[in-house]
Amino acid sequence: MQAFPHIYSVSAAAGASSNVSLDSEGLPSLAAAPPAEFDGPGDIWSPETLLMAAVASCMVLSFKAIARASKFDWHAIDVRSEGTLDREDRITRFTRVVNHVTLDVPTGTDADKAEKLLHKAEGACLISNSLNAEVVLDCRVTMS
Repeated sequence: MQAFPHIYSVSAAAGASSNVSLDSEGLPSLAAAPPAEFDGPGDIWSPETLLMAAVASCMVLSFKAIARASKFDWHAIDVRSEGTLDREDRITRFTRVVNHVTLDVPTGTDADKAEKLLHKAEGACLISNSLNAEVVLDCRVTMS
């Protein structure tokens, strides 16, 4: 890992009647538009869905790193991050994020240890840690 601080740069550009084009060096461009809730088309990534994508992917990547460091065997992880956008004190912001996580582990695995590692991953997720919202972990461990 590189020494801190890390700098991440994304540019956003749009014409008067076009979607937003998001660009970052070395990555494919991505289109963004307002979500349907803000009268957008609803079929293109929005800042709101991109934020939840960042939370969900960070949770997965944090778990993968922690499981690897703990030498913990697992089959699959599925994370659905659900953010509540609300208005409080005349400010629109995400007030709550719930990470619904299903972790599939080999039969006979210690389920308590699996949950402990999921909670550790949640605490290590730098995206969730950067939010000014309540973050909740709803986890389920399955065995196959």
